[in-house]
Amino acid sequence: MKHTTGEKIFYTVNYLILALVGLSCLLPLIHIAAVSLSDKHAIASGSIAFWPVNLELSGYKALLKETPVVEAFRNSVVITVVGTALNMVASILAAYPLSKRYFIGRRVYSFGIIFTMLFGAGLIPSYLLLKSLGLINSYWALWLPGLVSVWNMMVLRSFFEGMPEELEEASRIDGCSEWRLITQIVLPLSTPVLAALSLFYAVGHWNSFMSVLIYINDSSKHNMAVLIQQMIQNSSLMQEMANVQPDLALSLTPEGVKAAGIIVMTIPMLIVYPFLQRYFVKGVMIGAVKG
Repeated sequence: MKHTTGEKIFYTVNYLILALVGLSCLLPLIHIAAVSLSDKHAIASGSIAFWPVNLELSGYKALLKETPVVEAFRNSVVITVVGTALNMVASILAAYPLSKRYFIGRRVYSFGIIFTMLFGAGLIPSYLLLKSLGLINSYWALWLPGLVSVWNMMVLRSFFEGMPEELEEASRIDGCSEWRLITQIVLPLSTPVLAALSLFYAVGHWNSFMSVLIYINDSSKHNMAVLIQQMIQNSSLMQEMANVQPDLALSLTPEGVKAAGIIVMTIPMLIVYPFLQRYFVKGVMIGAVKG
């Protein structure tokens, strides 16, 4: 099918804009990676663009030896994996019954859930509630308040509503129970949208900063986002390293260590995303067709 001249111009302009947007996101990351791999003199002179100058790994060595990055990384993994699993289970259990027309009270429950999307209690009431429940300084304070994203649940509900009713009827005729219908028929057919929503939840948990800072008082439970923020604001980092390992501190700059920390935090999501990318567009579009 041949495109008209107007369509060709539109696609060309569209691709150029998308390329510029993509480069605006990619180039800063490449620059930070180059800084993290360059030596002290190149960083101080500001001569680094998008390629390391005098390849040096001292920033990563200092990050591993002199900061609790391994512990923070483990905390981020726990928060992300457990939180995403809980989010998906809760979203499925909420979206599936609301997708059935015969579910009694469907509109009432839907209104109550959507109402929470429009109005929130606020930070202070939420903190007092979690404190009264004894969840402060516990990861449950991060998982429970955002257990279900209303938007994600609505996308999943729209996907379930789009499934043929004949499929459910045939399953019931064969003696399929409700749980077996969900686990062996509905969920396998919902792989695209489940993968897309899992990615949304996982990125949110991995990058969670303010909630960890507010609800987690024990520094040993902090995640990577909080650790990197503390490194950026901590002006005495290099002085502490100089006192512990003078030889290592001579080859370091604060910018190099901070850049190494940012790269360590970013890499896991960059690794996970390609595996879910093929489901991403399909899952979002399918869930949004009837929405």
